[in-house]
Amino acid sequence: MKAGVDMGRDKTRRLSGSRHLRQRLVLATLISTGVTIDDIRSGDAAPGLRPYEVSLLRLLDKISDRHTIDINETGTKLKYMPGVIQGVKGLEHDCGVHRGIGYFLEPLILLGLFAKAPRPYRFGSKDPSVDTFRMTTWHMLKHFGVPLEGLELKIDSRGSPPLGGGEVFLRVPNINSTLTAVNWVDEGMVKRIRGVSFSTRLSPQIESHIIYAARGIFNRFIPDVHIFTDHRSGASGGRSPGYGVSLVAETTTGCLFSVDATVSYPSVDEINEESEKPELMSPEDLGVQAASVLLEEVAQGGVIDSTHQGLLFILCALCPADVSKFCVGQLTPHGIETLRNIRDFLNVMFVIKPDPNSNTVTLKCVGGGVNNTARKVS
Repeated sequence: MKAGVDMGRDKTRRLSGSRHLRQRLVLATLISTGVTIDDIRSGDAAPGLRPYEVSLLRLLDKISDRHTIDINETGTKLKYMPGVIQGVKGLEHDCGVHRGIGYFLEPLILLGLFAKAPRPYRFGSKDPSVDTFRMTTWHMLKHFGVPLEGLELKIDSRGSPPLGGGEVFLRVPNINSTLTAVNWVDEGMVKRIRGVSFSTRLSPQIESHIIYAARGIFNRFIPDVHIFTDHRSGASGGRSPGYGVSLVAETTTGCLFSVDATVSYPSVDEINEESEKPELMSPEDLGVQAASVLLEEVAQGGVIDSTHQGLLFILCALCPADVSKFCVGQLTPHGIETLRNIRDFLNVMFVIKPDPNSNTVTLKCVGGGVNNTARKVS
């Protein structure tokens, strides 16, 4: 696949450091541009790529064809030449326990849209925040012309740190040619709140305490609140105890704001031998915290929550050479860095206009015109 700018496989970008390595690899793959990244944590006590970054490269290796990945012995230098995003039927990938499944889901969603053919994937990792992808991210994609009927994310088992054990099934439809530019500025008013409270290898009563505490916050503002429960034990409960909640606020114009909060024991490596087992945040405190953060997200304004800024910016930049216009709350550091990476890889610039009255930011851009040419490659 090739963007509407002159960035082909004959050019290689030279980058330095580990910042936003995941995003850089995804953008390089989408426009078929090779990258050489030097000095990856070269000054750290443990230099080089982290296990989750190596796992991401293994995933790219599985879903691509005619690509090259070269890592030096210390892991401080990476050469990556993207190939064609093929997808692999029935692919299974062990994400490890160093990062949550969400770390791998976002790049796979972006790459899956531009794959040669839609394929199902099965992932295992430690983080149960896939609820956010299922309840919020999916619906954001429909604004760009992605059919929801082809999207599927099933939680086969939940896992909590430190041992993980979660597993999800993912299916992403590929687009025929391009995404659709958006005009998305009306955030509307919150009309209902939904969510999922979950626990792994613990008493199901924990979920009730989380819900009761969260509703105590929400009921002051809105009556339509429903939080489901998902208790997992045995094989479907992973290998470690933990609990959490994912909450979503839906507005009158169909905008969704989401937050995740989880509690689990740290790994053995993170606990001093002489220290006692740490005291975990109570389910009640977790419910109050999650509900309060969600209300803060809503108060910031815009059409999406702060955690989805980066994905929204990339999707707009991948659109055809049409104008996309949208509104977000205060720009996050991750969002700002995403804008820089989009400029560097896609040659797409955003016009940014802050609104001092609402503290929101309106952004406009002309898409880079990235087509799904993988389907034309035999």
